[in-house]
Amino acid sequence: MSTRTSIVTGAASGIGAAVAHRLRERGWTVASIALEPAADADHSAVADVSDPRAMADALAGIDRALGPVHAAVACAGHYEEIPALEISPERWHRMLRVHVGGLLHLAQGTLPRMTERGSGRFVGIASERAVGGGHNDAHYAAAKAAALSLLRSVAAEVAGTGVLVNAVAPGPCDTPLLPADSWERREEYVSGLPAGRIAQPFEVAELVRHLVEDDVHTHGEVLPVNSGTVI
Repeated sequence: MSTRTSIVTGAASGIGAAVAHRLRERGWTVASIALEPAADADHSAVADVSDPRAMADALAGIDRALGPVHAAVACAGHYEEIPALEISPERWHRMLRVHVGGLLHLAQGTLPRMTERGSGRFVGIASERAVGGGHNDAHYAAAKAAALSLLRSVAAEVAGTGVLVNAVAPGPCDTPLLPADSWERREEYVSGLPAGRIAQPFEVAELVRHLVEDDVHTHGEVLPVNSGTVI
């Protein structure tokens, strides 16, 4: 099997760590970009995805160390619960910089070379909040909606080049980002889900693996992992 290289942002924890682990299990060489070194990566760059200069430096280092990138997965993000009317300008802008800016910086740093080669995969981790909004997380929902619109626009622009761009939209997922006291962890909510539980990071990672690895012709789509919350 020829060497395949992927970049996973946010690979130090949560869904990003699960994606990095799954891809390495499948023989991928994985480069991480995160706020701290990733335990399950062949190359770790410590950078804030919302900082364009830091991202450019991280991507240049990955290129020097590992060569061409065959897949890029944007997992970096953060989450907090706070009523919409109490969100400060600082919290609002930080959420947008990480989720929208971080996605854009990764796309700008990887997709041009993929389109030149005529092959590659790009996956963004969206959220079911991007479509339906949420409760006490309006800034997160708005940022994910903007990120999803960005992904779809990028997919339209690279269509026909051989590069596939898609999104995975988890519902509630058992990661450190979901607070221990979140209403989505409460028994009265979880017991009402058709699946009877919230999603696990490895389940999201497996869908990402499918999109970057299998012979699919899926492009510009949003695939949910949501325990049946929309039923």
